[in-house]
Amino acid sequence: MRSSVATTALAVALAWSGGAAAQDKNVKIGVMTDMAGLYSDISGINSVLAVTMAVEDSGLREKGWKIDIISADHQNKPDVATSLARQWADVENVDLYADVVTSSTALAVNPVAVEKNRVHLNSGAASSALSGKACTPNTIHWTYDTYALANGTGKAVTKAGGDSWFFLTADYAFGAALEADTTAVVKANGGKVLGAIKHPLNTSDFSSYLLQAQSSRAKIVGLANAGGDTTNAVKQAAEFGIVQGGQKLASLLLFINDVHSLGLKVANGLQMTETFYWDLNDATRGFSKRFSERSKNHVMPSMVQAGDYSAVTHYLKALVALGGNPHDGAKVVAKMKEMPTDDPIFGKGSIRADGRKIHPAYLFEVKKPEESKGPWDYYKLISTIPAEEAFRPLAESECPLVKK
Repeated sequence: MRSSVATTALAVALAWSGGAAAQDKNVKIGVMTDMAGLYSDISGINSVLAVTMAVEDSGLREKGWKIDIISADHQNKPDVATSLARQWADVENVDLYADVVTSSTALAVNPVAVEKNRVHLNSGAASSALSGKACTPNTIHWTYDTYALANGTGKAVTKAGGDSWFFLTADYAFGAALEADTTAVVKANGGKVLGAIKHPLNTSDFSSYLLQAQSSRAKIVGLANAGGDTTNAVKQAAEFGIVQGGQKLASLLLFINDVHSLGLKVANGLQMTETFYWDLNDATRGFSKRFSERSKNHVMPSMVQAGDYSAVTHYLKALVALGGNPHDGAKVVAKMKEMPTDDPIFGKGSIRADGRKIHPAYLFEVKKPEESKGPWDYYKLISTIPAEEAFRPLAESECPLVKK
């Protein structure tokens, strides 16, 4: 009798707990970003907006889901990012770390996501290690990476005759990865690297670095940096007469916000690889118009911000497929990998076993002032890199999740 009662009580408890888990539709998203530093224009408060739009467009709140969004500035510091990730997991009950711009902070958050079993959807960082040797079952690298940038811009510039390079490289994980990936592409296409010099993050004076680039006599000065570092380097290169002296600049990571800051008179002719541009098609134009109307300073979205929207959109679709229960991060990421992706940012795509999100990339060139037909009409498309060619082949992945 007692055994029967105990068995019945246990069965009821298990059924209730399973049902409760299945019906758990409380989700908390934490946008970890750069709010005031050199990457705030490409991510920052407008990345929070992109995530907010993804939640709104899902329609889940109207169906009874409770979805909260919080945000914080990691100041581009790995120790701050790690502390924030732990606090969000232990105190705030955050289920998803989104954006996480800057490679050093992203790599610092990665092990915390595993330890706390949270989801890490990275749109902001570039290091290809996030889907390589630093991959995890809880991480998806969404928008772009250093391999795609090198494979796009590095290959095109080298094949066009830019067969000798000198790098100005940001001195942290992203810069090192971008220089290494581009060097491999340059050499694979018959070029050579004559030298490189590292500069601190958020550098204001590039004069000594540019003088070394000039003295190298390399045909191409490769800028393996991003954000304010890139715009400062490009402006000062113009003052030093780098291009007038016969060398060319190759910006290996340039965002539309950077071009807007530089202006077409300074930026025209620069080539870059991106996976998103607001004026690609009707879907990207529709999203970008809505984003611009609500964004700080009414800007067009960067590919990082667009990627945040895309990543969270797919995340929410996976939660619906699971019936709720967002608190098992590895399980949610596994479901995301099972499902094909489809959104107005990248169209149809997929997520590989190594956590690399796959979609096309595009080689663009910045227009001359007279070629632009209006505000934010900055790019002309040079070539489309198919999804299966844009990112590192899975067979070459160092990710331990990939079966060899």
